[in-house]
Amino acid sequence: MASLMLTATGCQKELSYTGFVDPDAASDAEITLSTDKAVYSLGETVTFTASEMPTGAIYVRYMHLGEEQGDAQPLSGTTWTWTAPSDDFKGYMAEVYQRSAEGETILATIAVDVSSDWSRFPRYGFLSTFGEMNREASDAVISNLSRLHINGVQFQDWHWKHHWPLAQDKSTGEPLENYIDIASRNTSLTTIRNYISAIHDRGMKAIFYNLCFGALDDAAEDGVGEEWYLFKDTGHSSKDVHELSAPFKSSIYLVNPANEQWLSYIGEKTEAVYEHLDFDGYQIDQLGGRGTLYDYNGNTVDLPSGYAAFINAMKERQSGKDLIMNAVSAYGAQQILGTGNVEFAYNEMWAGEDQFTDLRETIENNMEYGGENMKTVFAAYMNYNLGNNIGTFNTPGILLTDAVIFALGGSHLEMGEHMLCKEYFPNSNLGMSQELQSSIVAYYDFLTAYQNLLRDGGSFNDVTVTSTDGKMNIKAWEPSTGSVITLGKKVDNRQVVHLLNFSQANSTSWRDIDGTMPEPALISDAAIEITADSEPASVWLASPDIDGGAHKVLSATYDNGKVTITVPSLKYWDMIVIEY
Repeated sequence: MASLMLTATGCQKELSYTGFVDPDAASDAEITLSTDKAVYSLGETVTFTASEMPTGAIYVRYMHLGEEQGDAQPLSGTTWTWTAPSDDFKGYMAEVYQRSAEGETILATIAVDVSSDWSRFPRYGFLSTFGEMNREASDAVISNLSRLHINGVQFQDWHWKHHWPLAQDKSTGEPLENYIDIASRNTSLTTIRNYISAIHDRGMKAIFYNLCFGALDDAAEDGVGEEWYLFKDTGHSSKDVHELSAPFKSSIYLVNPANEQWLSYIGEKTEAVYEHLDFDGYQIDQLGGRGTLYDYNGNTVDLPSGYAAFINAMKERQSGKDLIMNAVSAYGAQQILGTGNVEFAYNEMWAGEDQFTDLRETIENNMEYGGENMKTVFAAYMNYNLGNNIGTFNTPGILLTDAVIFALGGSHLEMGEHMLCKEYFPNSNLGMSQELQSSIVAYYDFLTAYQNLLRDGGSFNDVTVTSTDGKMNIKAWEPSTGSVITLGKKVDNRQVVHLLNFSQANSTSWRDIDGTMPEPALISDAAIEITADSEPASVWLASPDIDGGAHKVLSATYDNGKVTITVPSLKYWDMIVIEY
């Protein structure tokens, strides 16, 4: 939730689900693949299913960072299994290919994540509508998120009241099977339970959402004390309030998140959530900077310190549950991450941080605050102005932003029952084109399969890349229009070079707020030189825009500290890997 005024656009739609992954559009390959889970334990059996299997010599190989794991296997049926390796926190790419006299043809790819802890490589999705829904429909939603390897799902706006999230009979304490949520929508506890069950069946985590300091206008009746609130004046006559209008039940009045009585009260309400619903953790929200605020006694309140107190109190009550907290426009990020009690950094980005360079700065700041292994998830709403009306996402804007976020080592909260365009998650005004449906699958496969290069240590470094045939106007990071931008990263004995195509870009803002980012022109067979420490053992390339992210070994020459290669094609994003 942002510090801006929420609107309920799209919230009154009837609940329906048709899916965002079109099986016929999932890639340019002849067949499409799925797995039975989003993430696997060490040594677990992975079950693959193909939409069809052509005749001829069809094989599958399993790749880890360009290295084949065991021997390729011949395929005949549409279902087969693979035993996940025993190495923890590794990404793999299954490449299904056909052999012929002319060589190999990639038919389909799919990533596999083998990780014991989702916070190592968080890929966060969301749910936002919980009306009556049969199990088949909820399974379809989670199946599609699983196909994107989403390993944690945030339940947004599922709750009864901010100060009392689980709807309960006040006399018996029993949960209400049906209730009206904060936006006056019918909500079914059965639907929520079905979603949680489907999520767990696929190895994913279910995380419930709530503010850390929200109270509705009936909170006094429910036991919230007047002395717990935040005030705009020293005489406690004016409560801080986040104004909302219909269909929301009430405006949100803000409580001091560090108040001991509030912590006890909301702690008990949170334990009731865990008692009746098998959630794995709590997505804690805030509202960004609020100016100078006071407690009931007229003392100035340090909100970021209050956030840390809130996190620590929730962790003390439920040490086995995961916590994530939003840093709206980085407000309180240092204190939030400094607790050591959140799973990863979660940054809701707004207009004041709308440049691609802000994404990198945020990731680097988060690692400074939380340690070098701190991962970042961006709640970064795309095509924001378009989302005011019914329409379609602008594919080039989405893909270029995802390419940059993923290349920087971050991930993007964007996929749920629909793609996200607003801070009010139920807003589903914008649909996905077939091209975007296809591409988003390839991009999440890429993020997962190559997570050990993208998100598993290493350090960004300066690498000089030069065009030798004039097909690319190459510039080193930071992004600028009219150029191919390079981003270097050293990971163990590998030099990674990302090529990000801003050649036709009309802005250096990731938001593509009006959906006007042009599609980049395809650059083919471009010759480049890359500075190198020594003669490489091999050079390969992978791209979510080429054969579903399958690796391509490149012919390379080395002379006088430079590696010369030909890039077969560049659409949005290529990743070149020099092995030493």
